[in-house]
Amino acid sequence: MNYAEQMQKIWNEYQDAGMPIPATSRDVAAWAIHKGLWKPRPADIVSQCADDLSRALREEYRTDKNGRRYRSKHAVRINSGGTQLTFWADIDSAPRSHMEKAFAQRRRQIIGDCYQLKTDVDCYNNAHSSEPPINLVLDFTMDVKEIDVMNGFDQKSA
Repeated sequence: MNYAEQMQKIWNEYQDAGMPIPATSRDVAAWAIHKGLWKPRPADIVSQCADDLSRALREEYRTDKNGRRYRSKHAVRINSGGTQLTFWADIDSAPRSHMEKAFAQRRRQIIGDCYQLKTDVDCYNNAHSSEPPINLVLDFTMDVKEIDVMNGFDQKSA
């Protein structure tokens, strides 16, 4: 059983124990630690630090001379010998090749998220066919344009 499956098992045990659902992952983690279902290992500490660092890097923003808030650190994931490595770089100094890969990977992630959302909505609608279906629009063109306009930008200045 891999680590993700172990974490899923903890969630299922939490739910099977009659604990309150919906629940935060923090609530489930506290319960799992209290029950002895999860204990940190030395490797977990390094992983936790790396995860915390990645989260912090994803949340770092700057503002350009035009007033646009942009993400300053970008990741590229590479598989090397069966291990996934994530390389971070600063947008203001990263080589173009790094940024091209980072942007392409983020776009693929968004597409994957949209596909999964569509699948989830389709499954929900099929399981609840007696109710009006939940509609899903995956064309974000107008949404992005609206945010640009709200922030005082138009396509010419973008």
